[in-house]
Amino acid sequence: MIVVIAGVSGSGKSTVGAMLAGRLGWDFTDGDALHPAVNIDKMSRGVPLTDQDRMPWLRAIGGWIDERSGAGRSAVLACSALKRGYRDLLLDGRPQVRIAFLEVDRDVVARRLAVRHGHFFDPRLLDSQFADLEPPGPDERAVIVVAGSSGGPGQAVAEIIDRLGLPRAGSGAGGGGV
Repeated sequence: MIVVIAGVSGSGKSTVGAMLAGRLGWDFTDGDALHPAVNIDKMSRGVPLTDQDRMPWLRAIGGWIDERSGAGRSAVLACSALKRGYRDLLLDGRPQVRIAFLEVDRDVVARRLAVRHGHFFDPRLLDSQFADLEPPGPDERAVIVVAGSSGGPGQAVAEIIDRLGLPRAGSGAGGGGV
């Protein structure tokens, strides 16, 4: 299985994704590392990405998913996947992929981005993230997890494990088995 942790920038995708992968003993990659240099440059200058800008990135993410699946590896990937079309692209022909969408209040995200350092995403882009956001519908292979609550990322991870029926820690959750 491949679990895509999705949501706006600052929603906790990387933190929750890394924690989930660690608990399961699966591979983890932050989708930000797969962005072409031109996208990183635009975002660092406060320029929102267009659908056209995101296509090479989404294809790279699809390739990453296919590599893991082809090797029989379960994995977790952090990727915004803000629009239904992006999620459809990642899910199409990949029945092993599930999406856990982190829903976080805009004010919580704004506070997180204001204190985040060393990341290329310019906090001025937050409004563009929420403008592009199309939350998953009930007909998608996605679960919506309310994040940013007092339970922290651990609570979000526990909910993802429960709602996706993932193996619990200590139950032989090795890296194989897509």
